[in-house]
Amino acid sequence: MISSTADYALRAVLVLARNVDGRPVAADEIARATGAPRNYLAKTLNALAKAGIVNSARGPQGGFSLAIAADMLSLARVIDCFDEPRAHLRCLLGSAACDPVHPCSAHEQWAAIRSARRTPLATTTIADLLAGGAVAGSEISEGRGSLAACT
Repeated sequence: MISSTADYALRAVLVLARNVDGRPVAADEIARATGAPRNYLAKTLNALAKAGIVNSARGPQGGFSLAIAADMLSLARVIDCFDEPRAHLRCLLGSAACDPVHPCSAHEQWAAIRSARRTPLATTTIADLLAGGAVAGSEISEGRGSLAACT
């Protein structure tokens, strides 16, 4: 459902959200906690910083912290940094363009399905995942499990 990069980004954000003391967390520590390759995760974290989702601080006491409160940060906002929602311009029933002005017979139902699939990502926050126990702490800290299976 989501790319590996978006999955690692969600994992990293969950690690940061669980950091109750608010201190910046080093990329290496986040990589260990998520099971992500260090260099790959560093690029992912920098993309999240560029998007304003995390703060980045350099130096020996530096690292990353959430820039947005966990209860205000939707899963969609994190995922969309890496997996942009795609407009479906081609008709499901052929190769012609299909839109609300010129819909095919499947257009309305397919649009409803796409919307229903996206709604949980847009309405679920990082805090919701942590409160609901959707991702067990041991899975995050040991890098097991997949958020793709949870969402």
